[in-house]
Amino acid sequence: MAAPLPGRCGFFVEKKKRFCKMIVGKGKVFCGEHATMEEGSSRRIVCPLDPKHTVSEDKLDKHLKRCNSRDKPKPVYYVENINSGSADGDETLRQVSLSEYSWTHLESLLVKLKAAVTGLQCEVEDSVLSHPVLQEELDNPNNGDSAHKHLKQQSSILGHLEALGLLRRGRCFVEFGAGRGKLSHWIHEALKTPDHLKTCDDLQLLLVERCSTRFKVDGKHQDAGVQFERLQVDIQHLDLSKVPLLTLKKFPLVGVGKHLCGAATDLALRCLLETPGFKEETEPARKRLKTSEPADPEPANDPKSDDSAALPDPGPDSGPGPVLGLAVALCCHHRCEWRHYVGQQFFQQRGLGAAEFSAFCRMSSWATCGLRPTNHDRPRPDPTNQREDNEEHEPAEELDAVKGFLSAGERQQVGRLCKRLIDGGRLHFLKTKGLDGKLSAYVNSQVTLENVLLTAMPSSSS
Repeated sequence: MAAPLPGRCGFFVEKKKRFCKMIVGKGKVFCGEHATMEEGSSRRIVCPLDPKHTVSEDKLDKHLKRCNSRDKPKPVYYVENINSGSADGDETLRQVSLSEYSWTHLESLLVKLKAAVTGLQCEVEDSVLSHPVLQEELDNPNNGDSAHKHLKQQSSILGHLEALGLLRRGRCFVEFGAGRGKLSHWIHEALKTPDHLKTCDDLQLLLVERCSTRFKVDGKHQDAGVQFERLQVDIQHLDLSKVPLLTLKKFPLVGVGKHLCGAATDLALRCLLETPGFKEETEPARKRLKTSEPADPEPANDPKSDDSAALPDPGPDSGPGPVLGLAVALCCHHRCEWRHYVGQQFFQQRGLGAAEFSAFCRMSSWATCGLRPTNHDRPRPDPTNQREDNEEHEPAEELDAVKGFLSAGERQQVGRLCKRLIDGGRLHFLKTKGLDGKLSAYVNSQVTLENVLLTAMPSSSS
């Protein structure tokens, strides 16, 4: 390239053998990063808040006041570590790779695992459902394999919400690990009415995502009048009882999530069911939840049916409404953490602790890692990430080190048992909170290997 493009930086990047492509200011030759090349320009220094970018030395004070890496005021619903759980037994636990275990130690872990899963329902029932609102997109030939895979999962999750009687207006859907917000988008589409612009005040959608996300679908609903709100906060620090949207009308809550990786599932369960300030559900509300005895002849998924009139008066006290149920797609058990895990009591009742939990988490990846090509050169994801849209989950790092210990089929079976044991602790936690939980294979394993959906509804005997 003989000269820079019009309006672009005139600095030649020797490593790339081309001119810098950054846009320059009016009357300038170089961009901000290469402004030191101009005569009379001030020296650029590394930003003290974020070393990934530089700033003109004479403009440092002004930059520090608006730098995106500066400490920002915490929102009112931010309460540090409110959903973290107890760290008992986890402070001094050293993370040990399976490759460091002797075969004798691995055999003893298998004995403990088989004893712990005795009496548990380890086989997950196939329950692939769908919802008609996504059928047009599923039939659209312009959608590629990746889009089609996500649509199948979203359709089945909506189908499960409908089957449980949860897919109705008059409530707030809280999507944990929302990402782009596609699941909330389809929930809204399923509940849209011909006069939805006039009845927008009886449906709320709260999207929780700790990272800044590109290509969000929230913008499509700005003119629809629906109460869409996105919170950029880690689930670990979210106090739902202080979210202004939830305290306005105190709609009952429905928790949803599509592939909450590892500990994010436990954080979401704590956030939804252990947040201080939640109103206890009254007896009339429980009776209304029995889907086998509908209050009217309309189907449970009819968007026109408004449940708000059947709900008890929230009263003047603060806090959101009761939790009606949840539907969360599980994944990445190998990224769970003992501190956040909601099933600690469940493990301890079986004579297990943090060390066994850590080992079983690592072994849980055997359920899927043997079914996909291994790529050890792929960069490792952030272990605290709450959701990954690509769903290409991290394989077991120590698979080769224990390859001779069991056959591939036996390792996959052990991995599935580890997953069921970890999920068994979650079901036990839900039961202590007055909910009946269930695990279902909501899509075919060829769609995604992480194909288990956790659903829960208030127990009739709670």
